[in-house]
Amino acid sequence: MPTGTNAFEILTAHRFYLGLELDDSQDGIDGIFLECRGFQQTQEVIEVCEVTPQAWGSAGATQGRVVRTKMPGNVKSGNLTLRRGMTLSKTFWTWFHQVQEGNWAKQRKDASLVIYDQASAEVARFDFSRAWPTSYKFTDVSARSTDIEIEELEIAFEEFKRVS
Repeated sequence: MPTGTNAFEILTAHRFYLGLELDDSQDGIDGIFLECRGFQQTQEVIEVCEVTPQAWGSAGATQGRVVRTKMPGNVKSGNLTLRRGMTLSKTFWTWFHQVQEGNWAKQRKDASLVIYDQASAEVARFDFSRAWPTSYKFTDVSARSTDIEIEELEIAFEEFKRVS
């Protein structure tokens, strides 16, 4: 659950928010986000083509029948893209930078993405395995703009499961 008065200000205009928790973190929640994209897993299809001994076609045909069978293959996960207003926290920049510096094997983390309602009650939790940041993006900045700066983090992971 987020702490401090600023953490709850984001809830006034939104029905829910997302919290990202990294496995070795000292904080309860490492980041609070309002947008999440790419949250998917797909099952690859393996198509097997075989010829059966069953005769078909005109009477007396000696050729077998071609049969195609579709079976489930490997599960593939998409990358997760999280967006939020810029904060003072450098947690995600540091994580990305450490991967960029060649320490990616040590930076693969298990993590949880938690969906909270406006009362900060947990609605759903997804656990990720061996996640690491592939992209860190900061929106264009203009002193004349009234828009807030957006921090975007793209995370690759090997698998996820819904635990609650």
